[in-house]
Amino acid sequence: MKHIVLGAIKGTIKALLWGIIGAFLVLVTLFVLQLQDRPELKVWHKAELDEEFTEDSPLQDFEGYLRLEEELFRQLGERVLDGVPQEDRGLLNRYHRGSLSDPESWLRNWNRTFELSVDTPGAGVLLLHGMSDSPYSLHSIGQRLHEAGAWVVGLRIPGHGTAPSGLINVRWEDMAAAVRLAVHHLRGRVRDKPIYLIGYSNGGALAVHYALSSLEDTTLPEISGMVLISPAIGVARVAALAVWQSRLGNLLGLDKLQWNDIRPEYDPFKYGSFAVNAGDQVYRLTGEIEGRFRALGKSGKLNRFPPVLAFLSAVDATVSTRAVVQGLFRQLPEGPYELVVFDINRLGETERVLTHDPKKDLDTLFNDAGLPFTFSIVTNAGGDSRDVILRRKKPGSQDATEVPLGMEWPRGLYSLSHVALPFPVNDQLYGMNDSTDRLKLRLGSMDFRGERGVLQIPASEMLRLRWNPFYPYLEQRVLEFVRLSG
Repeated sequence: MKHIVLGAIKGTIKALLWGIIGAFLVLVTLFVLQLQDRPELKVWHKAELDEEFTEDSPLQDFEGYLRLEEELFRQLGERVLDGVPQEDRGLLNRYHRGSLSDPESWLRNWNRTFELSVDTPGAGVLLLHGMSDSPYSLHSIGQRLHEAGAWVVGLRIPGHGTAPSGLINVRWEDMAAAVRLAVHHLRGRVRDKPIYLIGYSNGGALAVHYALSSLEDTTLPEISGMVLISPAIGVARVAALAVWQSRLGNLLGLDKLQWNDIRPEYDPFKYGSFAVNAGDQVYRLTGEIEGRFRALGKSGKLNRFPPVLAFLSAVDATVSTRAVVQGLFRQLPEGPYELVVFDINRLGETERVLTHDPKKDLDTLFNDAGLPFTFSIVTNAGGDSRDVILRRKKPGSQDATEVPLGMEWPRGLYSLSHVALPFPVNDQLYGMNDSTDRLKLRLGSMDFRGERGVLQIPASEMLRLRWNPFYPYLEQRVLEFVRLSG
């Protein structure tokens, strides 16, 4: 009887295990079929551009990086632009020469590294754009800093500015190596003047990584401070699972599984499609930063960490305030560190239609007497006012200050976004431009109405704010931070 019972139990367990395995395989199959049902991959998703810089590239200096970049863009022309089939030669394809999205139609192709020199620089500034972006994302602040006397380098980070396929194999180590080359180059140009890093999104993570590395490696030039805009510090751990999607695709020979998003490429300076590997590299980079903070914290070297001024939207689909606070600011000793958060528009009925109100989290943070950094919030002067003020509290202080900024929320805006912060309202591509020039693409002011699923540009992208109504405040704070007020 005992053997019969044990046999029945074993049989039941085996049946359950096979059932679980079978269910898992069914779910995986459905998942793969769903991913394979997406749009077909184009030449810009498949092109192999092997002239890209890597950590192992035999380059000695930044000039070599620029020469290799020139070869890379020549290769882009041969392997992508020249190979676009007739059916893909539309007005909103950045890879169709002469289209509205053609980056070469601009006075400068902002997908490439740019350098703005001055005879007697007051500082050196390195601009680091985000994942899937290009140097265009920080060109406005770069030009303003140049006018104020800075020698500016807008680095095209490896994998970017060319074709989305560039993100399939790029590694964060390649990006960090390019940053080191650029900083060494700046040090030679500005000599004993201070050097600052300005990082946007993943560029912010690269800036923090460089700062941590320079505390350990004395061969790296020191920096005098960092400005971080929507910094990608801290990524959900579920991102680590995404890489298995790509690995499964490689195993099955299904190239579409290498992509999180397969979208039209209508933006001249940002990829629409997003490779799985790109998200995985952000995850790996933030993990490296977390480990280095732990190690340096034990050694006491974080006392030499450079000053930081960071800007963040209270509602951000990519980075959370909590992640930036926990992953960066709470890791540092009390010092010259400030986080500025742009709150949502609290005028009228906005709060009643929110899916999540960040007010509770912001208030908890603002009222924390133990914060080792300055915390500032740009918010409405009152519930019935569009005017904004700056609420600011320094570390160790119980009292907050409130300063009117002389700006207000434009009508119809309920918040900023991850992508909006570095762009002024008059940005040529992403700004609220009312120009009637049909030969210019205005992604920031598109306002079409009709049935969903008809346009190449997703409705969610048209609704997302791309410019910052409070950019003048951000710009002025940056100028003050790098001690250039011209």
